[in-house]
Amino acid sequence: MAFDYKKEYKEFYLPKKQPCLVTVPAMNFIAVRGRGNPNEEDGAYKQSIGLLYGIAFTIKMSKMGDHRIEGYFDYVVPPLEGLWWQEGVIGVDYTRKEDFEWISMIRLPEFVTKEEFAWAVAEASMKKNTDFSKVEFLTYDEGLCVQCMHIGPYDDEPATIDSMDVFAWEQGYVLDMADGRRHHEIYLSDVRKCRPENLKTVIRHPVKPAHC
Repeated sequence: MAFDYKKEYKEFYLPKKQPCLVTVPAMNFIAVRGRGNPNEEDGAYKQSIGLLYGIAFTIKMSKMGDHRIEGYFDYVVPPLEGLWWQEGVIGVDYTRKEDFEWISMIRLPEFVTKEEFAWAVAEASMKKNTDFSKVEFLTYDEGLCVQCMHIGPYDDEPATIDSMDVFAWEQGYVLDMADGRRHHEIYLSDVRKCRPENLKTVIRHPVKPAHC
């Protein structure tokens, strides 16, 4: 049976609808950076998703070709994730989508080294005749965070975020967006197939002790 990160690491991918604290270890990702409104038709964000999955499935399906990746195990491609921020804004302002800066990303299995990642980019570029130069190998070390499962439209996220902020404060923590730590979302639903009110999104914010 294929290894499924969502099922094996439920503390990171399937939190409850009430906020909780979690310590997230460093993970490696396929990543694409960009800026602008994610809802723009054929915009940079939607194009980045195609690039991510192009590399993700090149790695996953390498078992079908001649290239052998040391330590390879069969797995379910992890869900799409995103880091979001805006210049001069603590957290995010959902009324200014055109000002979003983002990193879209998909988690890499532990056996994927930088060398194997470079092979996958070259292989996908050749087979798909597509420019994958925007794709990068990213290590993100998130550390202590408050997180929550948000169910509903993305534009309704501020209410969930407010409950996360209150919970963090009650536990003695405050938001910590220093050193490249960002508003983090993990998308568990296919927006093309799921009604907006049923969308499941993990929201995660880095925190630090309030007295620091």
